[in-house]
Amino acid sequence: MFDLVVSIIADYQGIPGGRIRPDSRLVNDLGLSSFDVVSLVGRFEDAFDVEVPDRQIKTMQTVNDVVLLLQALTSGQ
Repeated sequence: MFDLVVSIIADYQGIPGGRIRPDSRLVNDLGLSSFDVVSLVGRFEDAFDVEVPDRQIKTMQTVNDVVLLLQALTSGQ
C-alpha cells in the first residue's frame, strides 16, 4: 500500500518517488497545499475504492498517516 500511495503522490506532485518517505509531511516536506491534499484524497479514494470522511482528511499530516488511514478504511470493507 505504501508504494501505491507514494506513486500517487509522486505522479500528482511531479517529484521522484524516492524523495517520499513514510515520515514526509505532506505540506511542509512535499509542498502540498490544502487543495492538493483534498485532490489527492480523491485519487486515493479511486485507487483504493474507499471513501475518506472529511473529518479524517485533517489527520493526514504525513505519508504514513495516509497509509494507516487507508489501511483502516480498506480493512473495514
